[in-house]
Amino acid sequence: MQQLQPLQDPRWDEFVSRAQNSSVFHTRAWLEALRRTYGYEPVVYTTSPANGALENGLLFCRVKSWFTGDRLVSVPFADHCDPLARDSEEILRLVSAVERDVLQNRMDYLELRPRCPLRVEISLSNSEYVYCFHQLDLSRDLDTVFHSFHKDSTQRKIKRAQREGLDYEEGRSDPLLDAFYPLLVLTRQRRQVPPQPKRWFQNLMACMGDRLKVRVASIHGRPIAAIVTLRHKDTLVYKYGGSDARFHNLGAMHLLFWKCIQEAKQEGVRVFDLGRSNVGDGGLITFKDRWGGERSTLTYSRHGRPGRFEYRPDGNWTERLAKQAAAHLPRPLFVYVGELLYPHLG
Repeated sequence: MQQLQPLQDPRWDEFVSRAQNSSVFHTRAWLEALRRTYGYEPVVYTTSPANGALENGLLFCRVKSWFTGDRLVSVPFADHCDPLARDSEEILRLVSAVERDVLQNRMDYLELRPRCPLRVEISLSNSEYVYCFHQLDLSRDLDTVFHSFHKDSTQRKIKRAQREGLDYEEGRSDPLLDAFYPLLVLTRQRRQVPPQPKRWFQNLMACMGDRLKVRVASIHGRPIAAIVTLRHKDTLVYKYGGSDARFHNLGAMHLLFWKCIQEAKQEGVRVFDLGRSNVGDGGLITFKDRWGGERSTLTYSRHGRPGRFEYRPDGNWTERLAKQAAAHLPRPLFVYVGELLYPHLG
């Protein structure tokens, strides 16, 4: 069993580009943004020889925190990150190697975030938790895709936004990021979830290059909705979004999604990944359902030393603490809470 450093080993990018189940969350760009922002160091476990071509890899970042514990996560802030292996036997060998490291280095747990549930029999205690996941098939013609949307809440909102003459901009400039971030903060405050620090988005934009786009809808020069999308091979990923609730009736977010889909079709993208949603967030799940995509379940698993970790199905205590704080803080302090918390939350 070998360990490699994906930010230094040139074989990793080549392997990710050809691995069938790879995602944007496996890429060096995502990992470098994590390192620059939070100091997380990635590592890949592989059975491939040190000097040969890579045939498999199980990617993690080590999160060291006096506040939330010391663990290996595959990978921080990703919606999903599959083991890149040929079969279940290979996956078990890789996970078993990680288990030995967790025990030898006295870490609290390892966490896997695959797209499909993994069943691995190891000695560490196991706990699972789930999210909703949506993907939209873009292999169909554009007219068919449009008519798969919910007629009242999606098709009509797109047409409303077009009638209102909302302005649309896309790119990866600092002004677009400056328009996006306050809208993200507004949305996170409505949901009582602190935002990630602005430097995370700055680093992500710098590392991703033209694979990242910021998309902004405005009225009379005022930004009212914005999203960040990421591209990997034939998949476009909706990752972050924010909006001003006072203008929701104008359909700005619907316009942004529709623009994404139109552009993706022109560029030959086959899948629009709408990301994960908390199972208790009925409003967001309904919004994604109405785009006509496929809903499935993401099952994450934590494997830890007995007595060293516990997963609570009603939510983790740090998230509950953050929500309670968010309900009472002015906006600048609310943003500062995110600055303090996110290095511990990966």
